[in-house]
Amino acid sequence: MNSRSTFQRTSAIAPPAPEKKAKRRIPAFWVRQFHTWHWMSSAICLIGMILFAVTGITLNHAGAIEAEPVIVTEELALPDSLLGTLERVPEGADATTPVPDALARWLEGELDAGLAGRAPEWTESELYIALPRPGGDGWVAIDRVSGDVLFESTDRGWIAYFNDLHKGRDSGTAWSWFIDIFAAACVVFSVTGLLLLQLHAKNRPSTWPIVGAGVVIPALLLIFLVH
Repeated sequence: MNSRSTFQRTSAIAPPAPEKKAKRRIPAFWVRQFHTWHWMSSAICLIGMILFAVTGITLNHAGAIEAEPVIVTEELALPDSLLGTLERVPEGADATTPVPDALARWLEGELDAGLAGRAPEWTESELYIALPRPGGDGWVAIDRVSGDVLFESTDRGWIAYFNDLHKGRDSGTAWSWFIDIFAAACVVFSVTGLLLLQLHAKNRPSTWPIVGAGVVIPALLLIFLVH
């Protein structure tokens, strides 16, 4: 028997090679979803993240950024007809008692001050309305007996304006909703980014060390250096 026949018989009875286990892969549908949600959330977050990042720096160095507030004061006298509307406000009025419409329109026209949503403070002798806003402050006080009006407005500049937007200070319901939606989009952006990191981590060995550093560094700062 020649060697060729022996090799053929041996090959015929040799056990089959063990099959390699199939790697579990994330379905292509979900990969596409991760990419789609990641870029959509990044588009929604773009301007907000730039704004909040820049104002995070300005807030962190607020003491080193000097600003000269501009204060404007005005003194006026109510027309007799409007003074009568104040006299008709019942005793015991509180913050739930609105400013009479005619008086509110006159104040907004004369002082360029928005009174919508403002809670007035009533006393027997005075009506006081606080006018806080992003980047500034203000108030108007009206003597209910003489009709004298004193108005003061403080403007602390554009940096203070954007800092107050960062904090949501006196910025209204619409901006509060924007912050909530922006925060939710940031969560989606971060989570989908983490999932995409996991998908590509095999070909990028530095992925998890960098992610770990992003967790460990803030934790160490909080534990050892923040008091």
